[in-house]
Amino acid sequence: MMTASRLRMRSQWWSVMAGLVLAVSPALAQELDLSPGHDKGAEEPGFQMLAQADPSPMRGTQPAPQPQGGAQPPAAAQPQVDESALRYFAARGDTARLQAEISRLKTLYPNWQPPADPLAVPANPDPQLETLWRLYSEGRYGEVRKMIGDRLAAEPGWTPPQDLLDRLAAAESRMAIIDASDKGRYEEVITKAAATPSLLNCNDVDVLWRVAEAFARTERPSRALDAYRYVLKSCQAEPERLATVQKAMTLLPYGPMQDLLALEKPASGGGREFDPIRDDLARHFVAEGGTETTLTVAESYLNRLKTTAQAGNAGDATLLGWYTFRRKDMAEAERWFRLSNDRSPNADAAQGLALTLIERKAYDQAEDALYRWRNTNNDSRATYFAATANLLAKDPPPLLAQDVLARISQATMEGRDAATAQQFGWYARGLNQNEAARRWFETALSWKADDEPSAYGLALTFDQQKNLAALEALKRQWAARSERIAAIGVEAETERPVSKPATARTERARAHKTEAVAETSAMAQASARREAARPVSANGCDGKAASTGAQLAAGWCLMRLNRPLEATAAFEQALTSTAATERSDAAYGLSLAYLRLGLTGKAAVAATRAPLSPQRARELQAAILSDRAIAAYSSKLYANALLLLDQRAQLAPERIDLMVLRGYSYMGLKRYGDAIRIFEAAAATGNAEASRGLNDAREAYDEQAGIR
Repeated sequence: MMTASRLRMRSQWWSVMAGLVLAVSPALAQELDLSPGHDKGAEEPGFQMLAQADPSPMRGTQPAPQPQGGAQPPAAAQPQVDESALRYFAARGDTARLQAEISRLKTLYPNWQPPADPLAVPANPDPQLETLWRLYSEGRYGEVRKMIGDRLAAEPGWTPPQDLLDRLAAAESRMAIIDASDKGRYEEVITKAAATPSLLNCNDVDVLWRVAEAFARTERPSRALDAYRYVLKSCQAEPERLATVQKAMTLLPYGPMQDLLALEKPASGGGREFDPIRDDLARHFVAEGGTETTLTVAESYLNRLKTTAQAGNAGDATLLGWYTFRRKDMAEAERWFRLSNDRSPNADAAQGLALTLIERKAYDQAEDALYRWRNTNNDSRATYFAATANLLAKDPPPLLAQDVLARISQATMEGRDAATAQQFGWYARGLNQNEAARRWFETALSWKADDEPSAYGLALTFDQQKNLAALEALKRQWAARSERIAAIGVEAETERPVSKPATARTERARAHKTEAVAETSAMAQASARREAARPVSANGCDGKAASTGAQLAAGWCLMRLNRPLEATAAFEQALTSTAATERSDAAYGLSLAYLRLGLTGKAAVAATRAPLSPQRARELQAAILSDRAIAAYSSKLYANALLLLDQRAQLAPERIDLMVLRGYSYMGLKRYGDAIRIFEAAAATGNAEASRGLNDAREAYDEQAGIR
């Protein structure tokens, strides 16, 4: 199949070298309004020629003189015709150009008959004229103009052949149209085409294409459609018709393209003439539908892409993903994006997949899908931080693996994303890491000075740290802009601010209550918050409540007040219940109470006194292992501490404070390289203790290596 660029080269060569631009067929010579006015709309008549062409020689064309001065003019039936070009092409064996010249002359002179032997045409006795024709045939138009001017100056009585002048003018107009088109001067294209109507015909489709493009680029789509439609209605060469559709689909919207495709004909070899580009048409239309939500693409195009996508074309699966995503069909969109990303991982499919996952609140999966491609472009970056901010904003705070926290932290610092930094602050507060929270809130404010939720979080952290000087300075700064910041320290404030993570396409606003608790295990702390949300009976924290249900409620009430010793008695009473659910809740609460008291052994025994759900069993086991690891480290049993941490890591992701403990355990064993690796990962989250440990480990490593 001939490409559009090869067709353009062929069209340029044909018109310039054979002079076909002057041969305007009467059947094609209809009127065309090429004036640079406004688009007339769909009701505008079909593509028409600028001026009614005359099948006789062009106006102003004089009969060319005979090549030899003594020859007699032919009879009336055989008009006087300049046949020197025939001899020129025949002498060079250029049969294609020879036939083109014969066609041109027969169009201009219907009664003319070509010579049987073009080589027998008498040679032009004027060698300078022969040179002019040669330069013209080689496309050296500037030299032709100069040579004509020089000869007119030297021979005032000499007249150049009108045929040569007409050809030269048309060729120069064509070059000017091409130059204007290539440089984006589209109004100039239209004006010059209007001035040279002889160029607008099927013999030079490239000019028609350029005029159509000029109309499209100047917001006159109906005229562009007329131009393309003219080609399909009037021109018969299959490669040029195919290329016309290929060009049109990049410039015309979906609706007009359907009108153009209605002019399709059967192909000479069977089937339909546009079958070779049917898949490309479907891709273009579905891609257009992926940006225009009001556009409904025909099922035939969608089904064609579904077939190719299921056969392994990842790009087609991505196009279908965006098409369905824009129409809020998230399940289908996720299916197509995932199919594309699985077969050929790419940024476009990863972003689409992340957006669908954000829509269904699977923020951890969205972050994982897009992390690799987060810096591809601004949209990818915004989508990634929408996922991270929403992930950290979950309540209760999710327990994320250390490598995930580290990479989100690093990406946040690199991308300077204030929303994710803010949510890191709230995340750290949820795990009672107030120093880390302070740093993240301050970082967020350094990137977005008017971020009130970050300022509020910083104020709460200062208040909890008893940093009254910093709190008062912050309150003065925000007094006129935030009532709730001004009220901190005046009345109890525990409400987490409404925030809008990133430029998230999924806006969420919710409140979060922080608990002033000091549990040994962050896992147990999160579980206690969940249980503390249960309603309390009318007896409140009355330890003398009669029913086991009331005793259970009293136990949770006492845990909220951070009175775990009294809570153990209430949970012991609740364990006498005959209801399996209450006994399970009581055993779980009793274990948490013993953990808060630091009685790890008793916590382990309490966990066995009633069946627990698998999740609660894992949480308690992880908490118990955490406490035992801390105890082992305190006893300088560093190897045992590492063993217990490894066992815990099989149950739950390792928290930052336990990463620090692991680092110091490696320090105790003088494994400074391992300690540096762990501290670096923990310090990346903003943990102050990890940063101090990293410095200590590096100093110890240098001393061990004899650097100091």
